[in-house]
Amino acid sequence: MEDSHNKDALDSINNAKDLVVDSIAETMDLYGVTRSVGTLYGTMYLEGDMTLDEMREKLGMSKPSMSTGVKKLQEFNVVKKTFRRGKRKQTYVAEKDFFQFFINFFTQKWEREVKLNLTSIKEAQLQLSKLLEDTNISDEIKEEANETFQTLEKSKAYYKWLNKLTEKIESGEIFDLIPVEEEDE
Repeated sequence: MEDSHNKDALDSINNAKDLVVDSIAETMDLYGVTRSVGTLYGTMYLEGDMTLDEMREKLGMSKPSMSTGVKKLQEFNVVKKTFRRGKRKQTYVAEKDFFQFFINFFTQKWEREVKLNLTSIKEAQLQLSKLLEDTNISDEIKEEANETFQTLEKSKAYYKWLNKLTEKIESGEIFDLIPVEEEDE
């Protein structure tokens, strides 16, 4: 009877873990990370340090898929290589602090967004400036070029704000503005 009860308890634990892994995968999918990579992160988050073979066994994914997923998570700085005494194979561990995960994951994406869009705006405004100086185009086209230029100019405020937000998050100043509340007991 005890073995059956223990098996049911283990099944319940695994079901609870699966629920959380699934929601982490779904959340990461919302932010442009494939569901399989999100599942990998969620599994590592709950299971602790794992080798690629352990991940493959747990998730039923191919070793190349595991390796690619781990590399992607390392790029976001949310998974790190670890050393496990007595193991010759490389192990990996997921960032367990969701605040640090947030800092690593989102600031990297936002910095990329700022750089990508400000570079595009700069190039677009250069092209538009040439049109505005061209005496051989109609006033109607110049007006459209000017409206587009001004729209792009106004959008820079958002990217400058996002850059400041990123800096506040990376420095930890965000937590002075929005303190982390302790859990109610």
